[in-house]
This record gives sequence, structure tokens and C-alpha cells, in this order.
Amino acid sequence: MLSLSTPQLASIAGAVAIEGEREGVIKAIAALSEAGPDDLSFLGNAKYTAEVARSKAGVILVPRDYVGKPAQNQVFLRVEKPSFALALVCAAIEAQLWPKPKPGIHPTAVVDATAQIDRSVSIGPLSVIGAGAVIGPRVVIESHCVIGTQSVVGEGSWIKSGVTVADYCVVGARCRLQSGVVIGSDGFGYEPIEKEIHRIPQIGNVVLEDDVDVGANTTIDRARFSQTVIGRGTKIDNLVQIAHNVRIGRQCLITAQVGIAGSTTLGDYCVLGGQAGVAGHLHLGDRVHLGAQAGLFEDIPKDSFYNGTPAVPIGLERRLVVLSRKLPDLFKKVDSLAASLDAVTRSKS
Repeated sequence: MLSLSTPQLASIAGAVAIEGEREGVIKAIAALSEAGPDDLSFLGNAKYTAEVARSKAGVILVPRDYVGKPAQNQVFLRVEKPSFALALVCAAIEAQLWPKPKPGIHPTAVVDATAQIDRSVSIGPLSVIGAGAVIGPRVVIESHCVIGTQSVVGEGSWIKSGVTVADYCVVGARCRLQSGVVIGSDGFGYEPIEKEIHRIPQIGNVVLEDDVDVGANTTIDRARFSQTVIGRGTKIDNLVQIAHNVRIGRQCLITAQVGIAGSTTLGDYCVLGGQAGVAGHLHLGDRVHLGAQAGLFEDIPKDSFYNGTPAVPIGLERRLVVLSRKLPDLFKKVDSLAASLDAVTRSKS
């Protein structure tokens, strides 16, 4: 059960000022409009500024420059970024509620004799560790996981239940793989020859650099040759498909249901919105943003924001949307002009 005092919250959140007074501890986290006296809330979006004055929350994380005072029996913790401050609080709660399991290998796990397992590793029930695999310090591998032949899992990574890290793949340090993730499934490689479709062996691997997070049921295909690479610090959402030989740069955000076709390269700090689709053999420069449900079929230079299908620069896409809404009226005018012209033509004839 959550139980944090105001001084504890202030310390965790990095508060630069504390305003107001209240007694008791915080027992839960809630939205501004739903929070009660025992709840912590936050102003993470200026859209909800008006709700702060109406909120019943016991403690509210507000920006340093927020204009307003706490109500009676309420505390404001002024912070640089309320959303990040809340993340720090949630990290502290997570550490309390979900501590890492003790080191050790469950009796039902199958570990090849040639695997190198650090003594601080925890391996859960019915997991399988293949020949020559290397599992670094403080790694947690939950139940029903498969770590393939000569694969590597780096220091401090957490592998949730039901994850597969296929043969020869590499997971860096401090990575988090959610349930159902498959790292190193075969790339979709086939060649039609004389009315037959022939499978092309996929003999490369996948490399996740340090601090990569991968969401539930996401698949990252092994390369046809060489490597599929996910750069350091990149975060990938649920249900994402990343094809063979894709290279994603550092600190990218890839949101739910994105599909990236083979041999495409993303630079650093790119953001792909939900359900965006990227064709193969393309290059996206650094800091590219691609909107939700966009369909991309061409290279994008750095520092660009594209949207729509086919994807175009965001300014052009917005103009096209505005114009498309005027099309019904335009068609009516064209029909009216055509009818008037037809009437004039008939009258002259």
C-alpha cells in the first residue's frame, strides 16, 4: 500500500518549494478532477490549469511558475517539470511494490551447462537458457522466457515473462523487454522464382544497445545479414513490427502499432506516431517526427515533421486537409457553373 509523507514526496520529486500544510500521508495517485484528500495529483499539461483550483487532491505537483495558492489542508509542491516529477514518484513506488526477485535459478528452468550466468541473476520458472548464452550481473529473467544459443543479455536488464531472445542476439545493459516480445525472429525474406516462392535464410542478428525498452508483443526481426540495430535509449511501444536490417538511432520514440519495413534507417531523436507505416530502404534524418497513421514512401531530411498518407510536410498536409473540406462546396459550384454554361449554350443554339 502506498504511504508517503509530504516531506518524502518533496524529496523524491525534487521540489524547489513547498506551499501549504496538511497532515497525514498520501495513499494514491489520481487525476486532478478525481483526486481526494489522500491523493497526489499533478499539473502536467497547461490544458488542465483551471482544474487545479477545483481539485481536492491533498498534494499537487505544479510548475515552478504556476500562479495560484493551495486550498486549506492542501500542499503545492513546485517542481521544474510536474510530469517528470511524477515519474520520479512512480519509480519510488515501483521499487517498493515490485522489488527485484532474489538471485537464483528456479528448479524448473533449463540452463545449458555452457551458458555463463552471473551469480546475481534471477531466472524464473520454466525459462530456457541456450548453449553459450551470456547473462550479465543483476539481470532478471521471469517465467517462460527463452534466451537462445550464444545470445547476450547485459547488466541490469529485466526480461518479462514470455519473452524470446533468439539465437545470437544481443540485449544491452538496463533494457526492459515486456511480455511477449520477440527479439530475432526471422526477417520476412522470400524470392519468387519461376512461380515458386523461395525462403531466403536470415543469418544476421539483432542488437539492442543500452537502455532500450520494448513494449509487449513487439517483434524485431533478425537481419538477412549483418545486424538489425536499436540505438541506445530508444523506447518502443506495444505491437510494433521492425523488419530485418532496420537501424534505429539513439533516443527515438516508436509508438504503438508502427511498422518499419526492411533496411530503413532512422536517425537520432526521431518520433513515430501510432500506426505510422514506413516503407523499406528509406532514410529518416535526425529529429524527424512522423504523425499518427502516416504512410511514408520517401526519404525525410533531418528536423522535419511529416504527416498524412502519402506523408508530406506537416504544413502542406494541413493545407490539403483544409482544402479537402472545401471540395463538396467546390463541386457544387462547378456543377452550377456547368449547368449555367449548358443553359447558355442551349439558348444560343
